[in-house]
Amino acid sequence: MCKHILNAQVSLRSPCCKKWYDCITCHAESETHPLLQRFEVVFACKKCKKCFRKDTQEWDESDEYCPHCDNHFVIEAKVPRAVVEFEGEDVRRDARIVRDDRVGGGKGVEGWDVAEGADRLG
Repeated sequence: MCKHILNAQVSLRSPCCKKWYDCITCHAESETHPLLQRFEVVFACKKCKKCFRKDTQEWDESDEYCPHCDNHFVIEAKVPRAVVEFEGEDVRRDARIVRDDRVGGGKGVEGWDVAEGADRLG
């Protein structure tokens, strides 16, 4: 599982050490040698688990799909990023912790009279 590209659809076989990696950054982190550059790349589709070769010199739109299962593997990469979240319960489930001081002059929301409200609603 690649920690650099969260939605990797294929694995790449490095031509230098013959090992499988999800991205070139994973290869750089785990190996001491640089990645050997080749025009022919060997892929392994993560959907159908079959391997195939692609020539990167003659790349066209049809080469963006797995030839076995038509999985579109050339997609925009989802990379991990920092997220700021609030601690505590979800406000949509429990709104008791949310108070709007603009309503009622900071005293909270006043009760609604059901009998009076029925006349307003029609």
